[in-house]
Amino acid sequence: MSADPRAALAVLVTAFERHLEVSSTRRGEDDPAVVAAYEDLADAFEEYDAALYDAYGEMTPLDIYGTDDELDDHDDEDGDGDRLYAGLSDDIEYDDPDDDPERARS
Repeated sequence: MSADPRAALAVLVTAFERHLEVSSTRRGEDDPAVVAAYEDLADAFEEYDAALYDAYGEMTPLDIYGTDDELDDHDDEDGDGDRLYAGLSDDIEYDDPDDDPERARS
């Protein structure tokens, strides 16, 4: 991990540029170059976020989404496809309780 947020930011910007480059020339849905650039971008972002936090106690407002396999780990027991909302209401405070997806399902 880079302790210098500016160096980590430079790596992140380079990873964004590489992702854009390979995305613009992708060959199919599972192009290995795009997959690799995606993973490198996610890693660079995590390094930057950690360096920013370590240096200044700040973090970005962004999250890295996992693969479908990782999301499957959050399926509810009845398998009704609510995985995208698993644990969501624990992290978000809703101004209107009717907006809470956990409440909407009950």
